[in-house]
Amino acid sequence: MPDQTDIQANAEPAPTLQRLPPRPTVVDHSASEDAQQARKAARARRDAEVRGVASIEAMREAVQRVSRTLPSLEAVPGVRIRDAQDFRTRAAAGLPFLAQGAARRWPLCSLTPQTLREEFGALPVRARVGDYIGTAFAPDRAMQDMSMLAYLDLAAAGTEALPPYVGNLELRELNRYCHWPAWLEKPGPPRFWLGPGGTVTPLHCDYDDNLFAQVWGSKRIWLAPPQDAEFLYPREANALLFGSPFDPDSPDFERYPLARQAALVEVLVEAGDMLYVPAGWYHQVRSLSFSLSANRWSRAMPVILQTEENSRGQV
Repeated sequence: MPDQTDIQANAEPAPTLQRLPPRPTVVDHSASEDAQQARKAARARRDAEVRGVASIEAMREAVQRVSRTLPSLEAVPGVRIRDAQDFRTRAAAGLPFLAQGAARRWPLCSLTPQTLREEFGALPVRARVGDYIGTAFAPDRAMQDMSMLAYLDLAAAGTEALPPYVGNLELRELNRYCHWPAWLEKPGPPRFWLGPGGTVTPLHCDYDDNLFAQVWGSKRIWLAPPQDAEFLYPREANALLFGSPFDPDSPDFERYPLARQAALVEVLVEAGDMLYVPAGWYHQVRSLSFSLSANRWSRAMPVILQTEENSRGQV
């Protein structure tokens, strides 16, 4: 378990109910290709500046290059993290690991779905609806804004072909009940993921280090190393996010034959556990029961690139 000195307790006063952020910007097809490329390049430059690298493209290439030297992963190890230095030492190895029980003492873990109804029913949320798997990385995927209570009623009704999913949403009211360990450098704001069994975030990779906490329920997560991107038919959503059409839960090797060569490994994340997903690792997440999760992405150079021998001249 992390030391108390490594806990980032939220000492802010209770905030008022937040407003939802603007929806992701839909691509303006009326804009010229040059204008679209200019906006894309400007965003990549901002992202690179935040992470202290020359370019996001160089960072991606460095992550894949360094990852080729890593040993193969037969199973995701379960570990106990003593403190921030212990975390960074393990993370520098470039492999995912499961910090068992690291979130078990969070106050949020002791709350219940009924608490969401009674105390947070008026909280505005944004749910992924319809075919959010097939359109997972499209800027215009179907989403619906509603209250927490309306969402819980919709999810409980079970009338949708795919269970509606509240995902990747900042909920400060819930974060007051979390105690994030100070493991990541320059952590971004916590994001929450809420939904019944059967909700899915399809296979993709983020080029930021990711700390994923399971609060309620359990999730099955498939992982594949960065260098296996060549087998997973990646599609760029933005400079830091690449999706894959391959589904490890229902593999279609006739359509995606190269995926047979991907070194996929499966891990079960239970309530109270934290999973470290290094930058560039592909992962697919499926809820096995009604589930609440939270994660934070680092906005720093990936840990695997921060040693002198790995970072020199590469990013």
